[in-house]
Amino acid sequence: MLHRSLLVLALVMAASVSVADALGAEPVVRMVPSGNYRIAMPEDGDVRGAYVYFHGFKGSAELQMQQASLMATTLAHHLAYVAVDGTKGGWSFPNGAWTGRDEQAFIAEVLDDLSARDGFTANKIVIGGFSIGASMAWYTACQQGEKAAAMVTFSGVFWNPLPRPEDCVAEIPPMIHFHGTADRTFPLSGRAIGATRHQGDAYKSVAILRRRALCEDEARTRITLDGIDCEVAPGCLRGSSTMCIHGGGHQARADMLDAGLTAVGFPK
Repeated sequence: MLHRSLLVLALVMAASVSVADALGAEPVVRMVPSGNYRIAMPEDGDVRGAYVYFHGFKGSAELQMQQASLMATTLAHHLAYVAVDGTKGGWSFPNGAWTGRDEQAFIAEVLDDLSARDGFTANKIVIGGFSIGASMAWYTACQQGEKAAAMVTFSGVFWNPLPRPEDCVAEIPPMIHFHGTADRTFPLSGRAIGATRHQGDAYKSVAILRRRALCEDEARTRITLDGIDCEVAPGCLRGSSTMCIHGGGHQARADMLDAGLTAVGFPK
């Protein structure tokens, strides 16, 4: 019995070491005036930018740093992995389920801090997120998209009432959004949250950003990313707008992130 326990402990410790080796440097907590974020850097020193990620409902920056596969994938693409910390497990964005902190001011503080500390200027920033964290990324692209080079998101878009194209800045970054037909948490058509809130429709949401970015909607083409069928609207002001629809549920997978980061110009 003792021998078996020691063997299990040894295997767990070995696995922990291998994960730590794969992930790179120990995450560091950084404070800005309105909150905090955590960051992990590739250990090889070849750092070309940062993937700034907004966690899902009831998440946190600390919990997001435990998503080993997403972190490892990000670091493999020579990007720092940045987990931004919400408030009480959520985010305050227009028409969302919670109101509180001025998130766009907070996010501006985070991006300014990354620029000042690490030299991660707008051309080196990819924003992303999952579920309501993806919604937070979408509102960030809408309101201060000039501060990012690209966006890769999963399973979350705008909320109703949807913004108008003219509510957004013209500098919408090139984007890839992954969403599942079996998603029941944030369906493609959205769903009601309580009596007064409603998630937005994914197709209508992407159409808003495409109109604002002056994409050539009539010239849409189809590509495959990670085995997923994707619709691409070319000719946008800053780069293509891509919508990838898979058959799965509410998820953010490392293989999708791998394909997405490569497609927006940050290869391994």
